[in-house]
Parts: sequence; structure tokens; C-alpha cells
Amino acid sequence: MGTPHNAGADDGGADASAVPWGADRALLDHLLNRAPIGMAVVDRELRCVWLNDQLERSGGIPRALRLGRRISEVLPGLPAETIEAVMRDVLATGVPLIDHEYQGRTASDPDHVHAYSTSFFRLEDGAGVPAGVCYLVIDVTDRWRARQRLALLSDIGARIGTTLDVARTAQELADVAVPDLADFVAVDLLEPVLSGVEPAPGPVRRDNPELIRLGQRSAREGRDGGAAAAGGNLAESIARIGEPAPVARNSPGARCLVDGKAVLEPVLDPEILPWLAEDTVSTDRTRTVGLHSMMVIPIRARGTILGVTHFFRRDTPDPFEGDDLILAEEFVSRAAVCIDNARRFTHEHAAALALQRSLLPHGLPRQTAVEVASRYLPADDRAGVGGDWFDVIPLSGARVALVVGDVAGHGTHAAATMGRLRASVHTLADLDMPPDELLAHLDDLVIRFVDEEGIGEGGVDTTALGASCLYAVYDPVGRVCTIARAGHPPPALVRPGGAVEFLDLPAGPPLGLGGLPFESAEFELPEGSLLVLYTDGLVETRDRDVEFGMDRLRASLADPDRPLDELCRSVLGTLSHNPPRDDVALLVARTRTLDSSKVVSWDLPADPAIVAEARILAGRQLADWGLDDIAFTTELVVSELVTNAIRYASGPIRLRLIRDATLICEVSDATSTSPRLRHARTSDEGGRGLFLVAQFTQRWGTRYTGDGKTIWAEQSLPAPG
Repeated sequence: MGTPHNAGADDGGADASAVPWGADRALLDHLLNRAPIGMAVVDRELRCVWLNDQLERSGGIPRALRLGRRISEVLPGLPAETIEAVMRDVLATGVPLIDHEYQGRTASDPDHVHAYSTSFFRLEDGAGVPAGVCYLVIDVTDRWRARQRLALLSDIGARIGTTLDVARTAQELADVAVPDLADFVAVDLLEPVLSGVEPAPGPVRRDNPELIRLGQRSAREGRDGGAAAAGGNLAESIARIGEPAPVARNSPGARCLVDGKAVLEPVLDPEILPWLAEDTVSTDRTRTVGLHSMMVIPIRARGTILGVTHFFRRDTPDPFEGDDLILAEEFVSRAAVCIDNARRFTHEHAAALALQRSLLPHGLPRQTAVEVASRYLPADDRAGVGGDWFDVIPLSGARVALVVGDVAGHGTHAAATMGRLRASVHTLADLDMPPDELLAHLDDLVIRFVDEEGIGEGGVDTTALGASCLYAVYDPVGRVCTIARAGHPPPALVRPGGAVEFLDLPAGPPLGLGGLPFESAEFELPEGSLLVLYTDGLVETRDRDVEFGMDRLRASLADPDRPLDELCRSVLGTLSHNPPRDDVALLVARTRTLDSSKVVSWDLPADPAIVAEARILAGRQLADWGLDDIAFTTELVVSELVTNAIRYASGPIRLRLIRDATLICEVSDATSTSPRLRHARTSDEGGRGLFLVAQFTQRWGTRYTGDGKTIWAEQSLPAPG
């Protein structure tokens, strides 16, 4: 472009005497005044000496008022200081500056912000002396707004849907839209969405839909809902987060829910705003808030409406336009997908949590062998679903089994696998197996689980493979605890004096490997000893080794005479992360001893004549215990069990009575042949003994010992008085 010379007053330019350059002024002015871009020239004092018609129109200031003045004097709505600094730099260096962008307001359109791209060039006289600056101005508002919208769209991809939480996602939608798109945003979702329930497809048909405010953001107060600020608090006027957000009939929000179409109100009449919060927003209050433009957009995903979003402008003078509506719909549509994903996760999580809670013990059973307390901490306190479990299982002979297990992974599959293993342990425990034998059978079951999953369409499931388990049986009569483990950390034992030790047990392989044996170890526990069973999440993390965690566990068990609940809190306080990085199951048991006065036993010869003597001995003992009401039934049970032992077994016979929560009658012999219950025919002379025992007792069974077996039966004690 040529340099303008002697731009004068013929076409409205500056006085010729003020312009130090050239001729051909009339032709040059004629051409440049018809250029589609704004052009101007300033002198070395940055005062305007010439401008074309386009710049006069876009600036909105008459030429006569601009000539001889700086930009800062006539257009205060522009960043004049920045523009003039650029001019000085170009004037001093001679290096042009191309496409310098800035935003501001001009007199031609004072209510809207425009963006301009300006290029600056230094002008020199014939001797090469800097004489001023020529600059060219192009209105690039559309390009600037498009770039802003693209940046916002890119932003929402990173800021919306960062979690699988419905409320958090709704709040992220409000946060990302303020202040770049709106001055206030409110996100309301249908109440069933919060609990993971999918609303009926299509529009909302109810007259009064139940909406809950889950997200809102104000350019003035931030994420508010508290005290009103100067000029009025819109959030307080409408609703607060977590509270119902009423939708009045025939309001734009109600129409959106019904027809699924967005509503654009560029100019909002305060007189028609009471529907914003039915019976809570007065016209005077609305005027104080200063709303002037609104968009209402339904939150829709997979053809289902999940809620509605309100966008308002208050401090921003520009009303919402069609492009803003398109951008807002894109915001909401992306957020709707994230909200629906979070809703579906909530639904699946609720189902998994219900499954896990149904599989874990709802309450520890009544038994007298130990006092117990337990805790379970999931690795994800929000998900709450893992594969760790614990159990307390009453056994025959007043004994109790203590179990802790760990299944790898989280979620529904881990919970289901945990449930299968726990049920299997219960079944095997009812068979009164020794701990090592029980784990061997459990190992076989895990191998079968894996094989069964491998046959199906889903492929091999390794959730159960490598699971760990510790199984302990405590006998309060002999104060003996028998323990075996399968790939599980050893329990801690705290003796009454306060000494803490980790029991030295044969390690045992994890479940599902097969081929390797399990071994048990026996320990005599003084009354009042603490047995602490736990999963590895308590003592082992990625950033600390097992020894460090066990040392912290040892320290937390100081003062073992404290209540068990307090001890549990102390143990969990050793965790370096809360929630822990892995699931934690904790079972603390304080041992008790059954008083010798409640246990009596007799060694009997294998002679049929001794049956009558056994009945007499049992009757006398019941009389001493004050249990005459059940003497007849007990004598019958004793008679049948002793008779069976004499008839079908060999070796010495032992009769034992235990008075615990129930009356337990046990008969032991030296054979491993198990009796079976059968229904005798009417013509049979025998075969009704065990049938009678089963009829007159609560339960009965057989357990095997190292030198034979024991047949036992339990009866309820008579009510006091």
C-alpha cells in the first residue's frame, strides 16, 4: 500500500499544513475512503491526522472530533494505553506489527464488545525521518467469538465428566459456563436420576415434576446459595444446592421438560418471572437481581430427559443470541452424556453394594467362646464394593471358627466371588473339618470356579484365583486355637500381659493353585488373649513394606484391656491412607474360657450294660445344674448315642456334657465310621435311634478327630423360672 501524502481537508481530512507528506492527496483520499477496512494516520505525538470513512463509521466518533486527538481521548472503551504503546514501539523501531488483536467497545455500538485486528506501519518523510504511524483496523468479532466458542467446547471436554458422580457432573456444567457464557447457571435434575433410576423415555408427563437443584454458579458470588450479596443473590432467590427446585406450570422449564425443546428469551421481562421459583421470587426481587436474558435447555440423553438447565445474563449487557443457544446446547448435550453415565454407574454401584452387603455378615452370631468386634473399610469409600470378608461361625462343642479372606479386585464380580467363597466356608465349617482340611477343600472349589468360568462365553475369570484365607478354630474348653492359612498374613496374638506377637504359621499357598498341602498349627491361649485377624490392606501398601505395617499394627495393640471397638479404631488409625488403597477387613476376638463346672465327662467301657449307668450319670448332672425339665430328653439322647457307639464302634467311649448357651451332649469313640440318619420301616426292629435324636434336639452332627469321631447333639435350655 502506498503512503498517503498531504491528506488534507478536501475530503474531510486534516489541514494540509499539518500533514508533512506529498501530493496526489485528492486521488489517494478518494480511494482510501472507499476501502472496506478502517485506516488512520497519527503523527509522532500519536494524534490522529487522517482517517477514512470506514474507521469513522466503526468508531462512531465524527471525524471533526477525532482529528488532532489521541485514541484515549475519544474512545475510552478501547484498551487505549496498550494500543498507544504499540504505536510508540513501531514508531521507534520501524518494525511493523501485523494482526494485533484486542477487544473493546466503541461509540458506534457501546453495548457490545467487539474484537479488532490492527496492523501498524511506521511512516517516514522524504529524508527517512519517522513522521507517524499508519494503522489498518478490521472488525474480527465473529472470528473472535467463534474462537472463544471453540475454546469453550474444548474446555468442557476436560472439565465436565471428571468423575462418575451425578451431583459433581451437574456442578461442573454450571462451573464451565460461568462467566464465559452466562452470569448465572442452574442445573436441576429429576429426583430419580440421583438414585440411578432411569426416567421413562421421552418427555416428562407429570404436572409437577420433582426436580432437585444439583449445580449452580454465579459470576458474582461463585458457587453460592448462602447469604445475599449486594445487588441481590440470584441463587438465594431461586433455590439452594440439594434442595427441591419447583417448576411452575407453563414456565419455560416446564415446557422444556414436556416438549424437549430449548427456549431462548433474549429480552426477559421481569414482570413474568415469578415462575423461576414458585411463590419464592417476587417481581421486586427479580428487578433487584437484574436478569435480562435467559436460555432454558433440557438435559437429554438417549432419548430420555434427565432435567433442565437455566442460563441467565445479568451483568453482561449482551443478550443471548442464536449462536449462544447453539453453544449452550452443545454444553448441555455433552454434560447429559456424562450425567447419564454417572447415573448408570450409580445404579450399578447400588446393585453391587446391595449384593456385597447381602453377602457380608449383617451381625455377628451369638456365641460364648469369644468376644468379637469387626470393621470393614473399602478401598474406594464411594464405591464401597470389594472382595475382603470376615466371619464368625459357631461350631459344635461350644467352639467357634474365625475367618478372614481376601479376593482380588473390586466391583460386582469380586463381591460375587467373595459371596461364593464365604458360603463355601460356611458349608465346610458345618462339616466340622479341621482348618487344614477345610482349606484344602476350599482350594479345590476355587479351581472348579475358575474352570467353570473358562467354559462360558466370558472366558476365564481369575477373580477367585489367588484369593487368600485364614481359618481359626477356638475351643473354650481346652483353650486351644487351631489355625491354618492360605496365602494370608499371620494373625496377631496379644497375651493378657500385653505382649504382642505374630503367630508363626505354615504359610500355605493362595487358593486355586492346587497340588500344595495346607498345614495347621495349635496354640494354647490364656483367657483374655486377643486374636487379631486382618487382610493385607491393613499392613501393606505400594509405598511401605509389610514389616513396617506390622510394626505399626503391633504399636496400635498396646493396652489390650481397652474395649474392642476402641481397639478397632486404634488399629485402623495405623492406615497411612484413608480411605485405604486396598480393602481392609479386621476381626478382633478376646478369648473366654468355659468354666470347669459347666463341663463334665465320663469314660465308659464298650459294654451294653453301661447304657443304663450313662443315663443315670447324665440325670444326676442335670439335677446338679437345675435342668430337670430336660432330663428325660437328655437321657434318651445319651442312651441312643452310647448304644450306637457300643454297637457300631470300637475302643474306649467318652460321654461329655457341656452347659453353654445350649446343653451339648457328646459321645466320642475310636472309629471314623459316620452314622447316617434313616427312616426305619414299620417292620424294622431298630434304626430309629438317630431319628429320635434329631427329633428331640435342635441339631446334631459328627466331627472327626485325630483318633476317631464325636457325635454331638444340642438342646435348648429351659427358660429361667
